[in-house]
Parts: sequence; C-alpha cells; structure tokens
Amino acid sequence: SIDLTALQSQRTNDKQAWLTNIVPPDTWWSLVELQELSDEGQRLVDILPEQSTLTATDLFSRIYRFPSIILSAIAPTSLETTAHLAIESVERFTGQLDRVCHELNTVGKDQQVWVVAPTEAEEKRLKELLSPSAPAHAGRLHFIQGRLSAGFRLVPEKFVLISAAELFRRHDSPRNRLPKHRLTRTIDTFLDLKEGDFVVHVAHGIARYKGLKLLKKHGRTEEFLELEFAESTRIYVPASSIELVQKYVGGGKTGPKLAKIGGTLWTRQKKAVEKAVADMAADMLEIQAIRAKQPGRAFPQDTPWQKAFEQSFQFDPTPDQATAVEAIRGDLQELKPMDRLLCGDVGFGKTELAMRAAFKVAESGSQVAVLVPTTILAEQHRRTFTERFAEYPLTIRGLSRLTSTKEERKTLEGMARGTVDIVIGTHRLAQADIHFDNLGLLVVDEEQRFGVDVKERLKAMRASVDVLTMTATPIPRTLHMAMLGIRDISNLTTPPANRLAVETRVCRFDETLLRHAIDRELARDGQIFFVHNRIHDIQKIASKIRAIAPHITIGIAHGRLREGELEQVMVDFVAGRTQLLLATTIIESGLDIPRANTIFIDEADHYGLADLHQLRGRVGRSHHRAYCYLIVKESTRLTSTAARRLRAIQEFSSTGAGFSLAMRDLEIRGAGNLLGTQQSGHIAAVGYELYCRLLENAVCGLKDLPLKEPPPVRIDLPGDAWIPRDYIADLRTKIDFYRRISRTITNGHVNDIETEMGDRFGPPPVEVQRLLDLARLRIAAASLSIDSISKQPGILVIGHHDIHRIEKWRQACLLTGQEVRIVENKTVVLPLRDRDASDGDRLFQTIKNIFRVKEN
Repeated sequence: SIDLTALQSQRTNDKQAWLTNIVPPDTWWSLVELQELSDEGQRLVDILPEQSTLTATDLFSRIYRFPSIILSAIAPTSLETTAHLAIESVERFTGQLDRVCHELNTVGKDQQVWVVAPTEAEEKRLKELLSPSAPAHAGRLHFIQGRLSAGFRLVPEKFVLISAAELFRRHDSPRNRLPKHRLTRTIDTFLDLKEGDFVVHVAHGIARYKGLKLLKKHGRTEEFLELEFAESTRIYVPASSIELVQKYVGGGKTGPKLAKIGGTLWTRQKKAVEKAVADMAADMLEIQAIRAKQPGRAFPQDTPWQKAFEQSFQFDPTPDQATAVEAIRGDLQELKPMDRLLCGDVGFGKTELAMRAAFKVAESGSQVAVLVPTTILAEQHRRTFTERFAEYPLTIRGLSRLTSTKEERKTLEGMARGTVDIVIGTHRLAQADIHFDNLGLLVVDEEQRFGVDVKERLKAMRASVDVLTMTATPIPRTLHMAMLGIRDISNLTTPPANRLAVETRVCRFDETLLRHAIDRELARDGQIFFVHNRIHDIQKIASKIRAIAPHITIGIAHGRLREGELEQVMVDFVAGRTQLLLATTIIESGLDIPRANTIFIDEADHYGLADLHQLRGRVGRSHHRAYCYLIVKESTRLTSTAARRLRAIQEFSSTGAGFSLAMRDLEIRGAGNLLGTQQSGHIAAVGYELYCRLLENAVCGLKDLPLKEPPPVRIDLPGDAWIPRDYIADLRTKIDFYRRISRTITNGHVNDIETEMGDRFGPPPVEVQRLLDLARLRIAAASLSIDSISKQPGILVIGHHDIHRIEKWRQACLLTGQEVRIVENKTVVLPLRDRDASDGDRLFQTIKNIFRVKEN
C-alpha cells in the first residue's frame, strides 16, 4: 500500500509555498508506483480544503523539473526509458545452525557470495562457521562489515549479498511481530468500503454507501454514514452505530436491487431467510439426533503402531491439525457414526489427517474407501497412501479408468472378501455393484464436484459408516462459528510451520526471465506449470516456450482433449516423463506434485485473486523454494486497481490482512458448496454477514442458548463524539476505528484501541475521548441488561430487560447517595441536579461515575 502524508502548505508573501519550492534544485525524487500515487493523491484532494492542495498532475509537473526516477514492480508498456533491474530476493533461511552451510550452498551455487556482519567479532565467527560450505571451498565466499536489512541477488553478475541476521533468522517480518489479537482479527470487508459500494442495513435492507457526513443533531456533532435507498431516499446512520451496516457480499456477478424505505419487500425477504436458515438448522440437528441413535462402531484407542505412524510424519502438526486430529480420533472412538467436514486451504495438510484416520480404521480390521472426483486425483492419492503406508502390512488398491480390467476384477474381489484394506477410486466406487466385506470409513474429497446419483448413494452410506469429507475451498470463519453445534467441522486455517513461502513476481512476457526461471527449475530436477486459459492459441504458447527452451519436454492439457488423452498427459507429468505442463485452469485444484515448484500464469491480470491463489497453490508443496510468475502482456496498460490486485497476491503469507480481504470471493464459493444452491440464493438476498448472523441466532434459538451478540445499547446524550479529519485524515482508517470501537465487548479492547490511536496519531482529542468513553459506557450498560440511556429534561431515562440485575444495581447506587427510581419494572429514572442537567460535560462525568466507567 502507498502511505501519503498531507503537508499543510505555508504562505510566504501571500503566496503558497510547496515542498518543491523548499528542496534544493539538484534533489533527486523517487516516485514509487506512479499510478497509485496519483490515485491516492486525488483522494486526498477530494477530502482536504481546495486552497491547500495541488492536483497530482500539477505536483508531478513540478517534480519533473528535478532529476527523478519512477519505480514500479510492473514495467510500463513503453520500454524506451525503462531500466530492468535483474534483482531477486534471496531464499529464506530456516535459521538452524546445522543446516546453514547446506542452505548457503543452494543460495550461492556458482555465484560470488558476500555476507554482511555487523561487527569484527561476528565476521570472525561466521568465517569459522561457514568454512565447510561449497562457496567457501571454491573461494567464492567473502565477508564485509556493515548493516544490511535484507539480502538480494544480482542475476547477470552472479552476485549474492546476505546479512548475518538473515542466516540465523534473528529478525522477522513486522507481520510476524504483531500481537496475537491483531493477527487473529476476522476478515472485515468494511476496510475496503468505498463510496458507491452496496451495503446492508439490518433494519432497512440493501442500499448504496455515499460516504461519511458530519452532522449536528440535538446539539451534538457526530459523523454519519449516508446511505441511498431506492427512489433516491437517503438515511443517515451514526458512525457509533456502524454495526447496523454491513458491506454487501452476495457471491453473485450482478449487483442487488436497492431496498425501498417503508416498503415490505425487505421485511418479507429477511423473514423468508430467517425461516429458511431455521429450517435448515432444524433439519441438520434432526439428522444429528438420528445418527446418534444409529448402531455405529467404536474403534479402539490408539495402538503403538498408530502412534509410530503419526510420529513418522515429516512435519510438526499445526495447532489446527492437532485439534482436528483429536476431533477425528474422538469421533472414531464413539459409537455413533462420524460425519465430519474437514476444510483447509491448499497444502494445509488435509490428506495427512485422512491417512491417519484411514490407518486407525484399517488397522482395527475394517475397510476404508477414499472417493475422489477425478482419475488423476485417484492416481495421486493412491501413490501418496502407498508411500506413507509402505512399512505396514495393509493392502492398498486403486479403482479408476487407469485400472486395467484384470486389476479391477482382482480389486473388486478383494474388497468383497476383505483382503483389500484401503481402496481409492473415482465415482466407480459409488456404483451399485460395489460390495465391501466390512466398510468402516468413507473419505470423500470435494463432494460438491460429484453428480446427484453419487451424492444420493453417499447419503445412504452416511447412516451407518463413518464419513470424513474434505474440501480445499475454505469455509468462512463466521459461517463455521454459526454452524457450531449443527455440523461437525474442522477448519484448518494455519499454514504448516517452516514452509518456504512461494516467491511471487509480477512481470511482462520476457524471454530472458522465462529462460532463467525454466533453467533454474530444471537444474534442480524440478517440473513446471504454465497456465494459459485460452485453448484456441495454446499451441502458439507451446511454440514460444520451445523457442525459449528447446531442450524441454512439454505436455499440453485442456478440457477439449479426449478423456484418455487428457489422463495420459497428466499421468506423464505426475510420473515425471514431461518437464513442463502447459494447461488451462484445469489444474486449479487437487493436483499435488512436490517436484513441480515453478508456475507461470499467463495474462494474470484477467484472473480474480481467489483463482490466482488456487493456481499458486499447485507449487510450494515440498522443501524447495517455489516460484510463481504472474505474466502481463507487453501491450497491456494496467489500471491501478489491477496492479494492486496483482501485488496483493505477492504477499508472502496468504494469512496477511490485505490478502485475507481478497479471499472473500473464495469463501463465498465455499459457503455455497457447504450449504447448497438454495441457501446461496438466500445469501444473495440479504448479504453474507447478515445471513451468518441469522443462522447463528437460529441455532441458539433451537438449542435454547443465549444469543452470542447481546442486544445493542442505544445511548442518546449531549456532547460531540466523533473522529475529526485533522486527527485521522484517511477515510478507510477512520472507518476501521469506528468499526472496531463499535465491536468492543470489554474495557480491555477499548484501552488497546486508545493506546494504538495514541501511538499512531498522538493523544486523542476531546471528541475521540468521548467516543471511547461512550464505548466503555455501552459495555457497562450491557452487563446490567440495559437497552437504552437518554437524557430528558431534568432526568436520565434508562430502559432495561432484566429487573433483577437492575434492582441489585439500584441498591448499590443508593449506597453512594444516587437516587434511582424504577417505573413499572421496565424503565429506570435518575433525577439530575440542575448543574448536571445544564452542562453536557458535567452530565457525562456524572454518568461515568454512576456506571463506574474508568478511562485507560
């Protein structure tokens, strides 16, 4: 992202003085990502006073009088004055002392390596430590004293510069140093809210967001969200009540219709969705109750073999994996049949968990069936299972179109007699002529990709057999939380530890770069994906690749190949007989080839972020550094939006906040897969966030649980409570703070926000302090079951919904001398002293004292 600081212009001799008037004439200017600077500058021009700003065009024309350079990750279309710097970042080191020499050999292969040490003593120690490395033996390892934040490689010069801190991971990226509560914040689409976006008002329906407006109401200044409904009707929602408004996310390609204020359509739609989610939740609870009564089988406790099998896994399980393992183990050891959904992003370890479950069941004498949607996946899983189970006396067979007739007959006979322990196959496994001697576990991979007949067969099998369903399409956390108690879901959201990030680069179609990347991959005996999503000219791309790398063997895969041909191409690539697979997005999900660690995605600006993420997930599945090249055509002039989208995918961690926002499309797809087509329509009708809230409320109602979100407290008191523009100028940052303040549920959360504001913007002004204190008052009031607090002439009026709590609070107030009257068990009245009633600040301080609200 681009950070801009708005500097207030100064007047000298009645003339405006700009930054360009102050700096010396020989000053060099560096403009990073020119298009984004222009866009952000325009946004600042729109929100700052006209007389104190220059337009981006005027500013750049002033800057161009100086010596200047424009820096961009993606080359502009004109190459006349463009210098391509062939610089690469250096592969990340694990930080382990016993591996550093081996890693240095890989990083510095055939190159001059310079290590930057901060002190003479450190330099001496490093010379001893790295003396066994190949660069040291070859006389290519050098040392220099100094400071270096991050290493890099000059490609043509075969020159690598590395810092001592990088070798041993003494520092990490700022993202990894964030406090835990910042890392675990859920995806908030409001951070990306722009004027013109569709939003959902909980009470009034779908509207268009028109921006923030500062208004005065009842003697109080506050900021409001301006919402436009049908027939150009506008309503204003206080920013302090921003929770009433959600950004509309519906998963459809066309925009929704605006709701009509005062109309009944929105109310009817909302009630229809409420009924649908309640019915769905009731059905799922009924299914769970029926399954609980079914005679299942309880598999025994883990044996020494099971423990040895799990310990032989080469990676440490993530916390999510460990939790899922315990949940699956508990399900298998219970009498009722298991029906668990295992969700996880590409490469998050779902197959390993399925293999552990399969081992437990097969070792106890029952059979396991693994059902996958494609022949290629069946063959891949068969290989993976065979390698992982190699040390144990369990028979594993495959059943797909690649299986010969003779082999298929033997497998079917073995399944019926019980001599085949684990069978892995396509929809052939779900056909009527299939018989098992003692089926104990069914593992289904990507169930949504099967036809109706297969799904019906699976539905019948679920009644008596343990079922583990896997999907690579992530399920949104909010939906997962809403479904707790009506569907057993294990959500893998943490990537495996120490996995090397996929290095992602955006580039033009450049023959030199492609040749270098292909040669590097082949030099380590690897394989390559090249994605080009147009069939009619895919052969032209193949010819280009052959011209760049004549020595490479290429396989071409797309949906118009005959089934046998397509399978043969894929099998050849899986077996390593072809080095490069040129394919359409047919490879998007499922394919796991550890040797393939470079992927090129042609015309990457035509893809959505979710699709790019899925494609990138095809590489980076082993201990090697993986590379993803997002190629943009030479003739394409990228808009700032497209450039931002491509740079978002470059974030090393797919769990980064910026990239998480982009994952929403994929999550909505996952929600549709889990809930079905009909529920997808309901999501489109009311928006995803409101759908999840309604579902969560329905589940709580059916299970007689209290609502997870307490009713909002309406506070109507005099005094300004808002975030002034001269305190936080950036609109997105301001909305983020309004959103977070309105969501706080403890004083600790409010204190954290106040501290963060102070660190970033200085001490909060009076208006912001009032906004924070109102959040503390809301939290204190909610704990007493209070619904509303408002000032009327001479009195404070409080509405509530729990007379017993209010009575206890009234008794405590009386002890402090504060008079409290209860009117008809529903309203509380506090008489005000004259000076409190007339002075807004004194009144607010009195109310804070009554409710014992303490500042940070």
